[in-house]
Amino acid sequence: ESQTCQKRRRMTSGNHCKSSWDASVSMYATGKYSSRGPALIPRMKTKHRIYYITLFSVVLLGLIATGMFQFWPHSIESAADWSLDKRSVHDAPLVRLPVSSPIPERGDLGCRMHTCFDVYRCGYNPKNRIKVYIYPLQKFVDELGVPISSTGLSREYNDLLSAISDSDFYTDDVTRACLFIPSIDVLNQNSLRIRETAQALAMLPRWDKGMNHLLFNMLPGGPPDYNTALDVPRDRALLAGGGFSTWTYRQGYDVSIPVYSPLSADVELPERQPGPRRYFILSSQTAIHREYRAELERLKEENGEALLLLDKCSNLSQGAAAARKRCYKGQVYDYPQILQESSFCVVLRGARLGQAALSDVLQAGCVPVILADSYILPFSEVLDWKRASVVIPEEKLSEMYTILKSIPHRQVEEMQRQARWFWEAYFSSMKAIGVTTLQIINDRIYPYAARTYEQWNNPPVVKWSSVNSPLFLPLIPPRAPGFTAVVLTYDRVESLFRVITEISKVPSLAKLLVVWNNQNKSPPEESLWPKIGVPLKVVRTKENKLSNRFFPYDEIETEAVLAIDDDIIMLTSDELQFGYEVWREFPDRLVGYPGRLHLWDHEMGKWKYESEWTNEVSMVLTGAAFYHKYFNYLYTYKMPGDIKNWVDAHMNCEDIAMNFLVANITGKAPIKVTPRKKFKCPECTAIDGLSLDQTHMVERSECINKFASVFGTMPLKVVEHRADPVLYKDDFPEKLKSFPNIGSL
Repeated sequence: ESQTCQKRRRMTSGNHCKSSWDASVSMYATGKYSSRGPALIPRMKTKHRIYYITLFSVVLLGLIATGMFQFWPHSIESAADWSLDKRSVHDAPLVRLPVSSPIPERGDLGCRMHTCFDVYRCGYNPKNRIKVYIYPLQKFVDELGVPISSTGLSREYNDLLSAISDSDFYTDDVTRACLFIPSIDVLNQNSLRIRETAQALAMLPRWDKGMNHLLFNMLPGGPPDYNTALDVPRDRALLAGGGFSTWTYRQGYDVSIPVYSPLSADVELPERQPGPRRYFILSSQTAIHREYRAELERLKEENGEALLLLDKCSNLSQGAAAARKRCYKGQVYDYPQILQESSFCVVLRGARLGQAALSDVLQAGCVPVILADSYILPFSEVLDWKRASVVIPEEKLSEMYTILKSIPHRQVEEMQRQARWFWEAYFSSMKAIGVTTLQIINDRIYPYAARTYEQWNNPPVVKWSSVNSPLFLPLIPPRAPGFTAVVLTYDRVESLFRVITEISKVPSLAKLLVVWNNQNKSPPEESLWPKIGVPLKVVRTKENKLSNRFFPYDEIETEAVLAIDDDIIMLTSDELQFGYEVWREFPDRLVGYPGRLHLWDHEMGKWKYESEWTNEVSMVLTGAAFYHKYFNYLYTYKMPGDIKNWVDAHMNCEDIAMNFLVANITGKAPIKVTPRKKFKCPECTAIDGLSLDQTHMVERSECINKFASVFGTMPLKVVEHRADPVLYKDDFPEKLKSFPNIGSL
């Protein structure tokens, strides 16, 4: 034995010697991990060593192969981004459909999102946005080489897919996709071979009986039945259809979409201001049933020039030019430009329920009068069509003129404005239609992050980007802090003290702030003021300005502010407490008592201030109103133009200015509370107040026109309701009512 072996025996008491390679490994390990000598390391037989080396090599090669497979584009399904420029239908891969190819089921009318859609595929993501995958283009033909579609890929469907691929919904990673859209164009059923199209759908790699697949179709059915949904068997696929009826529409699953009008891309109609038009009713459709046309002709005879009944031009050759013309007794009109000359435009059902004329009418800012029984209006899941259209049963076509005449002029103008905005936001292009459809589906899958009714239906208002409002949080301000009452006064001390006494009875009053606006006279001595149970602070101003009432005083520590004049003595503590409770539910609104209205004077062509009792309210006067103190900062520092200086110079309209400001920021109407109409002290005379001056009302109308000009829009919203306590008029014991002393008119 060698000396090395003998030394190792003495050190380890082992019976065998290792090879020189084992010794070097052992000594290396010992030198690295122990300062007291070599560690005990079992010896490995050569065959075991070879086995483990081989196993390690196999595992390493497997990991390398897996990585290459993962990042290498191994199928056409995960190819580059969808783009017609990269892969046109002409050079798309050819796919032959065997005659025996499976055909999907007809379609399950009982499908709903919780039964036929796998929401778990969408998963959670921080942006709460579904991911949409578009299948690569393929050209499907039967065994004889005949394509499944006579038109191939239409321009409209190409625009739709391109828009989706450019949107935030798109993903080119099929494994991340929540929704799948075939590149098979089924927009127009007339161009399809039904059986072969269904076979092509079933061959899609991820079809899985249509689960999480979305098809777009605008022209369903065919002669003679003209079914209101796509006839292609589609299993469980969602359908975005352009002509659904209540019989074929699967509520909360399918999406009703508009029938796109090609004129939208070819004709630009400038937006026209709402108001009366040359014609009251206009009918421009050319292929309507003869019974409907006979009824329209009868209405024309009864109402004369108020109704214009157009038809196709018989003296023009058919073609693109003829499609943009309409005629009446030999007179030729440009279409769709003529639609802008009417207040209401008739949209009658044709062979199909969905009509492209609806899109043309909306673009013209003409209020559509829809006569199509059982028709599911486009995007009706989220759009409030009562604000933009009139729906009349077909059997009441003869009463159409009388029904439309009963609609107030102001409502017609609002509907005209809303109709145009609907077109711009949701109808104007295939992109708008496609993205809106995906947003509706997205809202179903992530309901907690869904768009609100206001976001879907309210046109965007002009806002200041530099101001961020803290009011739009899903929180109700707590009751505990209460509100601060800010009383603007000049020298009506007796009336002021009565107001303070009444307000001090309100349970939620936290502080009372008197803004003394008289620089020539000092406020009464402290001993003369009413004794109340909350802090009372008097602030003396440097100048007599109405805007002083809206200054963000440091003394205002509560979120809620009650602005009240020094002559509003008839409000009871119950009325004031109830108003505060309403404001807590709607902290972004003006909540007040005196209601007013703005009207459009058609003869004068300008806005008018109305203080008479009406069914509508668009303003609540800040002589008695609750609002969030945030609006004091906006009024003082962010009021647009010269409005604030104009108010101070004219000593009028600060309350109207505040209504404009709040409505412009929030896009919402004020809330009038309780029925009272009279608020001021009976004994007050004209000398006591500004509002009784003879020129006051004239200036109020001037204010509205001035402010609308500065804001560049009319932000005031009209409503026809007010807030009253639940048991206010019930024949119920007073002691059981929360607010028994609400008062009367």
